[in-house]
Amino acid sequence: MYNGKKIIDVHGHMSTPPHFRAYAYNLIALRSPGEGELEISNELMETALKRHLQMLDERSIDVQMISARPIAMMHWERPFIVEKWTTTTNNIIHQQCKAHADRFVGIAQLPQSSTLGTENCIAELERCIKELGFVGAIVNPDPGADRRTPGMNTEYWFALYEKAQALNAPLIVHPSISRDPRIEIIPHSYQYNNLTEETLATLLLENSNVFELFPRLKIIICHCGGALSRFVTKGKRSGEGGGQVGMAIRRRTEGHGRDVSKNLFFDTCAYDKDFLVTAIRQRGVDRMLFGTEAPGTGTGIINPETGKPSDDIVPVIDSIDFLSAGDKLKIFNENIRKVFPLLNVD
Repeated sequence: MYNGKKIIDVHGHMSTPPHFRAYAYNLIALRSPGEGELEISNELMETALKRHLQMLDERSIDVQMISARPIAMMHWERPFIVEKWTTTTNNIIHQQCKAHADRFVGIAQLPQSSTLGTENCIAELERCIKELGFVGAIVNPDPGADRRTPGMNTEYWFALYEKAQALNAPLIVHPSISRDPRIEIIPHSYQYNNLTEETLATLLLENSNVFELFPRLKIIICHCGGALSRFVTKGKRSGEGGGQVGMAIRRRTEGHGRDVSKNLFFDTCAYDKDFLVTAIRQRGVDRMLFGTEAPGTGTGIINPETGKPSDDIVPVIDSIDFLSAGDKLKIFNENIRKVFPLLNVD
């Protein structure tokens, strides 16, 4: 709780017993998705969720939105495998949310494929929102893991955008893996892929007419939107400046002057305080939503400033001196309620 209101985390991923991954491996190996449904007993599920819930308590998180772990979404697989795995994943998320309705809220995986249009995602999105009670969906901007999927500003995405807008279901952009051979030497190279794909998605959405075409669509970019801007965007005479070798030019304003502040948002899932502080300054308090990805990458890394795990972000945000108590309440609670109209949290 913060000032009497619940702290809501928009960036959480499911914790599951080993049976869940075993089912995935069997799908990949046997290529027979019609052979049976995955059933995990509540007892087994609770064993897996015990540590997860304990971490939420330790991090003062009252409610967490949970989605598939992005590296396990398998979008690069053949569509008939992805479809089965997607419905299985969403059913397990629903099982967890139903068992802990006061702690977990569902975010849908979609059956994305680089070989199919986003029309392929509409039925599952609708099922998750209308039947399972989910409040949004996670979107992989590069489902083929090969950088060939059209950019998020293109018509390729419009069918999904139209349905998400109609359902009042925000889309959370979180990349998965990359099969780019250039980055194979980098440990945990999916983290680099997160940075590049989230940054690209941010820039494409800022510099396009997507939100003019879909004015009620809400999109959240994870990890503060990827990379931050290295430019000073506010000055005495905004839009004016010198060019190369002193040429006098008038520079275009960021995003072609479009205001996307009511449509494009970012979560706070960054474990370096300086990075997070700059992100909040650049993006603006009203566009930041609390997110931790706990438990996840930052769980086993201790923050030397707090002495706590890096994904314990509440005390980090609380220590940012230029944020007022009202600003912090917006990040922890109020902004999230505005962005997710289907969220029903007391």
